[in-house]
Amino acid sequence: MSRGFVKEGDQEDVPMVPPRAFLPAGVANYVTPTGMDLLLQERNDLIAERDAIQVGGQESDARVQRNFLNAKLEVLENRIKIAKVMAPKTTGEIAFGSVITVKMNGREMILQIVGVDEANAAQGKVPFTSPMAKALMGHRKGEFLDVQLPSGLRTVQVLNVE
Repeated sequence: MSRGFVKEGDQEDVPMVPPRAFLPAGVANYVTPTGMDLLLQERNDLIAERDAIQVGGQESDARVQRNFLNAKLEVLENRIKIAKVMAPKTTGEIAFGSVITVKMNGREMILQIVGVDEANAAQGKVPFTSPMAKALMGHRKGEFLDVQLPSGLRTVQVLNVE
């Protein structure tokens, strides 16, 4: 049917879903066990939110909200499907999942290398795709390394690896 014969009130916009954290094409979606739990909890929360939508006076509003949540769920389901759970290694060498104490610019910081969906700078959770994580991986306690960050070259000392 031509769009010319659709009533204006019956037209619904395609839901615009905000993109998830950037994962470069061809890169595996590694997640920590905690990260996978968070993805599954997010899915459960979205399903509960969608199922709680009440059809009241404005059925079209409820339908739009349901469509939006379904679109978010689809994006999330695709991310969960490609997730590869990686348990942290305990070799003393920095790897995915490691919790590291570093000293940079005279400040000590505790970082954990995690998946892109679990990353949170305020909590010290660094995505494995970041320059900092890439530079740290493979190093050990006591090592110094130069890390090229967007703000410039920084010397980092690894104080501890868990």
